[in-house]
Amino acid sequence: MTGARVPFVDITAEIAWLREDIDAAIARVLDQGRLIGGPEVERFEAELAACAGASHAIGVSSGSDALLSALWALGVGRGDEVVTTPFSFFATAGAIWRLGARPVFVDIDPASLTLDPNRAAAAVGGRTRALLPVHIFGHPAPIPSAGDTPVIEDAAQSLGAAPLRGRAAALSFFPTKNLGALGDAGAVVTSDPSVAERVTLLRAHGAQPKYHHQIVGGNFRLDALHAAVLRAKLPHLERFTAARRARARRYRELFEAAPVPPELRLPAHDERHVYNQFVVRAPLRDPLARHLAAAGIATEVYYPVPLHLQPCFAELGYREGSLPEAEAACREALALPIHPAITGEMQARVVDEIARFYL
Repeated sequence: MTGARVPFVDITAEIAWLREDIDAAIARVLDQGRLIGGPEVERFEAELAACAGASHAIGVSSGSDALLSALWALGVGRGDEVVTTPFSFFATAGAIWRLGARPVFVDIDPASLTLDPNRAAAAVGGRTRALLPVHIFGHPAPIPSAGDTPVIEDAAQSLGAAPLRGRAAALSFFPTKNLGALGDAGAVVTSDPSVAERVTLLRAHGAQPKYHHQIVGGNFRLDALHAAVLRAKLPHLERFTAARRARARRYRELFEAAPVPPELRLPAHDERHVYNQFVVRAPLRDPLARHLAAAGIATEVYYPVPLHLQPCFAELGYREGSLPEAEAACREALALPIHPAITGEMQARVVDEIARFYL
């Protein structure tokens, strides 16, 4: 089967579908002259809180800063430990490290690729300040039960998958997310008013009122332009999520009929999954990715190196073999193109080329 190139994402298509609303949002910000904070940010925060099933949403400058400020707001600092997954984007552990705390990595469930809740609960000790599960690729993670230890959800890839269940959740609006801004943006959602107040203070250098600094914070503010564009997109999130789920079902149907080896594993089924990525576990992953690239099909490897084996965390003492499930996932995981603009013909090409590789 031959055809046009299959892109991994297609941001331009989504912008084209919503161009009139996006242009109006941008014009509104320019007419208001409030480029940081102001009514667009406040209205987006209210709308986002309702969408996320939380009492408060605090817009910040990125998903990474959402993680940082949520942990900071809970008092995570030097000498503390945070239990988390080694199979995630670097910001999950980087935020812990930047606060002087120690990430404690525990292995993942091999089916869902999310943090194993039993291992996470068993890793809680006297220095544990928080648990940080990740809803990886849009698949909701189980929330570990560990007494009064607070849970912060890394929901950077999973808006719309499940309502808030922890003390707070960190969201990312990176342009390729299911709800994407025109650049870096993020938010913390919480139903704890003390956490909301603390994050609000932290995002503006700890100043309240202006130029009077109660604590040392950072510059984590959300730009009004991003908030306005996100407001234009938010009413369409449910429709676009349904489209992603429909594409995931189509992949499953195509793979069921294709002559692929049984060792090629599809994402674990969960009706709440929002499919920011459709990640398979593939034998000979890297040669397969090169074969698909040669056929004009873009893929991505999430993630080639688990967090516990990153050079910057060498002093934590993890070694290859320490967390075998995460290490195996990093050798096998391959993200296939999935987005609302991908066509059934494109998906058939993807599956056909994968089957061709294994013949």
